[in-house]
Amino acid sequence: MGSVRFRLVTFNIAHGRGLTPLQGLTPRRRLQMNLVKIAALLHKLKPDVVALQEIDQCSCWAGNFDELEYLRRHARFPHAVFGINTRREGVFNLSYGNALLSRHPIVRSENVVFGQKSVGEKGFLFAEINVGGRTIPLVNLHLHYRSRNLRLKQLDRLVPWLHQHHRAHGVRWRMPPLVCGDFNTPSHAGDATAVLLRHMHDFANYVMHPQVDGTFPSPWPQRTLDFVFLPPACDHVQCEVVDTMLSDHRPVMVDFTLH
Repeated sequence: MGSVRFRLVTFNIAHGRGLTPLQGLTPRRRLQMNLVKIAALLHKLKPDVVALQEIDQCSCWAGNFDELEYLRRHARFPHAVFGINTRREGVFNLSYGNALLSRHPIVRSENVVFGQKSVGEKGFLFAEINVGGRTIPLVNLHLHYRSRNLRLKQLDRLVPWLHQHHRAHGVRWRMPPLVCGDFNTPSHAGDATAVLLRHMHDFANYVMHPQVDGTFPSPWPQRTLDFVFLPPACDHVQCEVVDTMLSDHRPVMVDFTLH
């Protein structure tokens, strides 16, 4: 099986609200207009897979519609999967988390929720993606936004899970997982970002992207919260933090060769 070129985008879309600072103040029509703009951006970037964070399935504060299906149709992706981390019924209904859009079949997925909070819960979505007959494992991760201690506890859930599943399925994967998402860390060198990178070296010699450019806040990025970790099977890497203000985060795009 020969090498193939692959493009991955990770993007925290902030529930579709754009740069509006408070959730729940954006009318449904404006949310949908912003999602159409995000879909147009994705269509222009032409990624194979998009990892999304803070995307709503049906939430009162985000217009009570399925944002993933709306994006999938407008950006013309054939495959999608949701990983719901916060789910609450009643008058103030919430259902949101992480998701994937893919040009390639998603043959298996599993969502792991870190806790049981009714608002703001985080987790990770794992998927196996069939790219031309090879299985590409991918983790879409969202860590706690405020507490370093909680972020490290969340990694204590992720890392053993990865070891267990790598032992069980590693032969089928042919490579350790791609890991991406919103890590909510204040720098490249410290906190959960550095800790996870050390853990990923148990599997292979991972490289973190981006290495310099900031992703948050999108108008004047001061920090890098959004990352992609790539194993050695991914080389000739080109990374770009996309200059756009469709969310308070800028998307990260990596283009690489899969061996």
